[in-house]
Amino acid sequence: MGQIAVPCMLIRGGTSKGAYFLRDDLPADTAARDAFLLAVMGSPDRRQVDGLGGAHPLTSKVAIVSPSSEPGCDIDFLFAQVGIETASVDTTPNCGNILAGVGPFALARGLVRANGARTTVRVRTLNTGTIADLAMDTPDGQASAEGAARIDGVPGTSAPIDIGFLDAEGSVCGALLPSGNVVDVIEGVPCTLIDNGMPVIVLRAADLGRTGYEPRDQLNEDTALKARIEAIRLMAGPLMKLGDVARKVVPKIALVAPPQAGGALCTRSFIPHECHASIGVFAAVTVATAAVLPGSPAASVAAMPAGRERSLCVEHPTGEFTVRLTVGGTTERPVIERAGLLRTARILMAGQAFVPAGVTAGRAAVPVSSR
Repeated sequence: MGQIAVPCMLIRGGTSKGAYFLRDDLPADTAARDAFLLAVMGSPDRRQVDGLGGAHPLTSKVAIVSPSSEPGCDIDFLFAQVGIETASVDTTPNCGNILAGVGPFALARGLVRANGARTTVRVRTLNTGTIADLAMDTPDGQASAEGAARIDGVPGTSAPIDIGFLDAEGSVCGALLPSGNVVDVIEGVPCTLIDNGMPVIVLRAADLGRTGYEPRDQLNEDTALKARIEAIRLMAGPLMKLGDVARKVVPKIALVAPPQAGGALCTRSFIPHECHASIGVFAAVTVATAAVLPGSPAASVAAMPAGRERSLCVEHPTGEFTVRLTVGGTTERPVIERAGLLRTARILMAGQAFVPAGVTAGRAAVPVSSR
C-alpha cells in the first residue's frame, strides 16, 4: 500500500506550533481521525522522528478548522493535543496559542474574506464552546506577518493579533470555581481550582518549598516537586468535575510568586508534567483571573493594578504575558466581564502531510497516486 496525502499547513501560533487541517480533509470517524493525527505527528515516539511533531508538547498540536455552524460565528475550531510518547489525542482543553493561527489559516484557505486593512474573525472553539474575536492586519487580503508586535518566547516581531474572549469562564469545568471555593486545601497546600478558559490549579511556590523563580530546566529535573504536584493534580481532578485526570492534559499547574520584574505576579506553569518555557494563553488568563479573587494564593502574592480595566503582566521563565481584564462586580465579589490579549502567528509551510495508507480505514484523504 502507498501513502495518503492531506492538505496541511504548519503555523506558529503564539509560542506554539501546530499542523492545521480542514475538517473535511480528515476522516469523519473519531477513532480513524485520531489514528491519522498520531501518524501525521509521528507518535508515539519521544523524538517524533517519523512525523511532523517537534518532540515537545508545544509543538505536538493540531488545529481542525471548518466554516462555523453557529449563527454569528465565522469559523469552528477543534484543538487536539497529540501525545508524544503515548498514543493519545486529547480534545478536552482549549489552546489560545493555536487559536491565534486559525485566522491566518482561514483567510489562506478561503474560509473567510478580508474586510479591508483590518479584519476580525469570530471563532468558536468546539472543545469548550468558547467564542473569541481575532482581529488581524490584512492589508493585501491575507493575514500580515510583518509588524512591530513582540511576544516573549518568539524571536523577532510580527503583526499583532488581538484576541478577545467573549465567554471563557467555566469553559471546561462548567464554572469559574468548579469546587465552589476560592481556596481548597489539597495535600496540605492551599490551592485555587479555577477555569477561565483553561482548568488550572494555582498555588504558591513557597508552599511547596520553592521560590517560583527557578529556571525551567531545574524544575523539569525536580522529580520530588513533580511527584508532589501530580498528587495534588490527581486529587483536584474530581473536585474540578474532570474525573480521573491521570491520562488527561488538564488541569494544568501554576506555581505563583511575587513579581520579580515589575509585573503583577511571577509564574511557573506545568502542562501538566513539563514546565512551560513561558505560559499558555488560557493559562495566563486563568491565573490572572485567580489573582483578582480576594483570599486566593495568587492574590496574596500579586501586585494588583486597580480599576475596571486592568492590564496584568504575568511573568514567566522567558519574559512576560500581558492579560487585559475588564473587572466588574464588587471588591469582595469581582466578576471578570472580558479577557483579552495580544498574540502573533505566522504560516510556516503549506503543502501535504503524508501517512501510510493502512493507518486508517474510512479515510477522507485522497491517495497520493491519484493526485
